[in-house]
Amino acid sequence: MSRLKHHSERHLMSRIGWLRAAVLGANDGIVSTASLIIGVAAADGKPSAILVAGAAGLVAGAMSMAAGEYVSVSSQADTESAELAREARELQTDSAAELAELAGIYIKRGVEPATADAVARQLMAKDALAAHAHDELGISQMTTARPIQAALTSAITFTAGAALPLAIVLVVPGHRLLVTETVASLLFLALLGTIGARAGGAPIVRATVRVTFWGALAMAITAGIGMLVGTAV
Repeated sequence: MSRLKHHSERHLMSRIGWLRAAVLGANDGIVSTASLIIGVAAADGKPSAILVAGAAGLVAGAMSMAAGEYVSVSSQADTESAELAREARELQTDSAAELAELAGIYIKRGVEPATADAVARQLMAKDALAAHAHDELGISQMTTARPIQAALTSAITFTAGAALPLAIVLVVPGHRLLVTETVASLLFLALLGTIGARAGGAPIVRATVRVTFWGALAMAITAGIGMLVGTAV
């Protein structure tokens, strides 16, 4: 008699909510703070002015990221709640139509009509709203909106990301700051791309190149503007 081997799978979809907020926060922290520092340094700013600008950018950016994530994800949560409430009303007023709708979804996926009807009946007998939320609305435990989690994750990771280029200002002499800040920030971004890709199970090279390229572009544009402003002033 053949033995059945236990087949364990490790899926990463449960990380999608906090991972998106974490990568976005850290990336924005590095890019915006480094760009701000590089822009002020390129304008021939004094070390004290560069430090103040970087610190202000860290605090303002962290608060902005937290507020922005909370508001946007709260909007998503409100939409999900409204859709679930409407689905619950429809289940109460016309459960037969909802049963047919759910069975139709399975039929479109390739399930035989009789089997689709039986599965829909069984799922709705256990938890009709959960069945429709998952298969009709695409709302599940893993993907549901969590505003507070997203806000805290973004604020913390933005602060962590912004602290890296800001620390360069404290340890590198002024005449070497511009080049050192640029190189170090690009390395930070490359490391972030690698970590984010590994955590999400995505291709590492593609993620690293993408993050580094856009960060380099942002810093180059900011440095150019800083030089123009510094020359004009």
